[in-house]
Amino acid sequence: METGGNSLPSGPDGVKRKVSYFYDPEVGNYYYGQGHAMKPHRIRMTHALLAHYGLLQHMQVLKPTPARDRDLCKFHADDYVNFLRAITPETQQDQLRLLKRFNVGEDCPVFDGLYAFCQTYAGGSVGGAVKLNQGGCDIAINWAGGLHHAKKCEASGFCYVNDIVLGILELLKVHERVLYVDIDIHHGDGVEEAFYTTDRVMTVSFHKFGDYFPGTGDIRDIGYGKGKYYSLNVPLDDGIDDESYQSLFKPIIGKVMEVYRPGAVVLQCGADSLSGDRLGCFNLSIKGHAECVRFIRSFNVPLLLVGGGGYTIRNVARCWCYETGVALGIEVDDKMPQHEYYEYFGPDYNLHVAPSNMENKNSRPLLDEIRERLLDYLSKLQHAPSAQFQERPPDTQLLEDDEDQDDGDDRWDRDSDMDSDDDRKALPGRVKREYIESEPKNLAPTVMAIDEPSIKVEQDNSNKSSDQHTDMNS
Repeated sequence: METGGNSLPSGPDGVKRKVSYFYDPEVGNYYYGQGHAMKPHRIRMTHALLAHYGLLQHMQVLKPTPARDRDLCKFHADDYVNFLRAITPETQQDQLRLLKRFNVGEDCPVFDGLYAFCQTYAGGSVGGAVKLNQGGCDIAINWAGGLHHAKKCEASGFCYVNDIVLGILELLKVHERVLYVDIDIHHGDGVEEAFYTTDRVMTVSFHKFGDYFPGTGDIRDIGYGKGKYYSLNVPLDDGIDDESYQSLFKPIIGKVMEVYRPGAVVLQCGADSLSGDRLGCFNLSIKGHAECVRFIRSFNVPLLLVGGGGYTIRNVARCWCYETGVALGIEVDDKMPQHEYYEYFGPDYNLHVAPSNMENKNSRPLLDEIRERLLDYLSKLQHAPSAQFQERPPDTQLLEDDEDQDDGDDRWDRDSDMDSDDDRKALPGRVKREYIESEPKNLAPTVMAIDEPSIKVEQDNSNKSSDQHTDMNS
């Protein structure tokens, strides 16, 4: 069982990493509705950049196996999962009581294919965790995941299924301790809540705090019972820039890694903390955002990267493309190659965008106070907890996909998944405002072959999570 540190299967070389990248070409077809800030199309744009920058050929490209009902029920309530599976735009008017009960209909609308979307993005995160558990990669990436607001019994903030919690539960089958870090501008409330009373998972969230969705994440919220001091919150104000952000991120995460010694890390890379985001108010550059990925990568611990928020979609695609390069140890050119979404990135057609001149309301004394207070919390953890498995969950079983042999030489046109957004019927959209996040399908990836530049994409059949409750203290 991993106890943390220098535990990558390919060795602590400090440069290259074996990366598995989870992507379903259908994910960009899902549509929250007219005017809604959450646009799954950004995942397709990200993928197009990865293809044309030539990054796909450096990764194992996997199509996630959709998460099944019982996989989702490892965290979510049965009746909530049943509701998500059954509800459709045509039937929702007959289900007003359940819509209200499960918080579906405003920020979290009912749209065509909702449940399949949840299965897809959840499948990528669980499949990534399984791949890490098996030692099949050093870093797993699921940019469609990161929907950190979903609760056990309700949707929240554009999120329906909490793929992060499901992925962490999978990682806990092998690792005694898992660290969750959240750099979305919004507090990672759903994940924190799920693991608030256990020391098996430490959560650290850097977020805007004060009259901002979801309203949680006070610095005084530190966990409860066995989980006391294992939840950390870093409350920030408008306009924080790269230097200020890293003055907190690096010392806090560095101390967490030293004291907690996680066997695996999950990093939620919500891009709404970037400068110029449609719903955000921070002033991070893409390089500043990606420095968080680079720093955590440097600890040589198995790493799951997931997406999250991000509503200026051209910048989301830029950010996650660059961060994929960081994961691979490849510096990509600023000048963007021609591709099917090239016109989104004018007039400069560069990967990086300059931060704005907005005021940074995070004063140096305030940042120093936050840092010292959180380091003081961490000083109360004398050493990594000696969590023991009294009952180890069964390993996830992987199905062998015989179709891989049949399809191994097939090529799918990289443009073939780019043609249906304009053809889809727009559903009437209702959005209050703020949040992000989306959800996938099933847990096992699928191997397919990509025509750019001839990449093999595999079907991941790593889908069978065992029953497990979020309170891991028992």
